[in-house]
Amino acid sequence: MTLALVSKPGTTTPVLEQVTLPAPGPGELHVRVVAASVDPVDLFLAGGTGRAVWGLTGTIGLGSSLTGVVTGTGDGVTGFAPGDRIAAAHAVLTAPARGHAEETVVPASAAATLPDGLDPVAAATLPLNGLTAAQLVDRLGPAGGRTLLVTGAAGGVGGFAVALAARAGWAVTALARESDRDFVLRAGARDLVTALPGAEFDAVVDAAVLEAAALGAVRDGGVLAGPTSARPATPERGITVELVDSRPDGERLTELLELAAGGVLELRVAGRVPLGEAEVAYGNVAAGGGRGRWLLLAD
Repeated sequence: MTLALVSKPGTTTPVLEQVTLPAPGPGELHVRVVAASVDPVDLFLAGGTGRAVWGLTGTIGLGSSLTGVVTGTGDGVTGFAPGDRIAAAHAVLTAPARGHAEETVVPASAAATLPDGLDPVAAATLPLNGLTAAQLVDRLGPAGGRTLLVTGAAGGVGGFAVALAARAGWAVTALARESDRDFVLRAGARDLVTALPGAEFDAVVDAAVLEAAALGAVRDGGVLAGPTSARPATPERGITVELVDSRPDGERLTELLELAAGGVLELRVAGRVPLGEAEVAYGNVAAGGGRGRWLLLAD
């Protein structure tokens, strides 16, 4: 048994309870969780809307992004051993316990070893948001000095997207608040705008999920990459629309963790509370407007 934050049918708030955690199966890791971030997708699931979208029934664990220590391995696992410190994106939505738990079982393919010197608590902000940002930037094609607008550039996904795109050679403009200027310039943006511009960019990463409105900032024949949403932008003016469902990728996560350890990706923590006080973190995320991620500490 392990203490875990779960979503139950007919409820709109997460519930903390003891759940039975299965032994790791082939290709899986048993992990003692150190920290996990609270992301908008967790609220989407806990509130019930996400359950309906993904057709989920029964009690399900919450928490997509975590760090922890390996305590056991299933058959066929290579590259990990008990005692290893890891980060992982946990996308098995039907699992009884995920990141918001004392312990969890996660596919080894979704995990990566934490580099020496990287804070294992702050690193929990990276897996889901960093992978989403990387996969969005990947959809844009070669940079070649082309211009890119990142919406929501000071958010969890947008901040990483700015840094990764700038590193890849894009001329990045950040759409964010004026108060975020120092952060986005530090991440690699060349400029900041506080209102959505006209059709002047070769590409847009729509981290703010502005959908059709963001399409207005793309030049004819350009590309817009954004998370899958209920009302995605419809292609027009020869613009390619790339929709991304973030997926776990241990190899890519390894690269992102190394970039964080080297200071290329800035890990921002808005606050941290024990797992038993999860309602504080969930409430702050629901209020919106924060910078960095709230973390639940299980260790």
